[in-house]
Amino acid sequence: MYESRENYLETILILEKKNGVVKSIDIAKELNYSKASVSRAVGILKESGLIIMMFDGEIILTENGRKKAEEIYEKHILITRFLINTLGVSFNIAEKDACRIEHVISNETFERIKKYLDKN
Repeated sequence: MYESRENYLETILILEKKNGVVKSIDIAKELNYSKASVSRAVGILKESGLIIMMFDGEIILTENGRKKAEEIYEKHILITRFLINTLGVSFNIAEKDACRIEHVISNETFERIKKYLDKN
């Protein structure tokens, strides 16, 4: 999956946790993207079966979309934690780096980070 699609799914999940309801305008504000860009991305996510767009504009993650979003979010949280607690990286830098790393890290490396954090 493309990094941009993963970012949109993660953002939808985070906004859902924060606000309960997610609409395209919320995503645009959160990511500081144009409404047109978000509209295109939402269309792609819908065609891919990762979200459902309700008649009132509410965006809902499908089962597959939620699973993928939660996987990405878990990577983000744990990588951020690893960078801060293990390497002493500042929170702001760790957040930015985790956002990049979460899309390219191998499953093996991520699982090792997870095991390491569980032990410590």
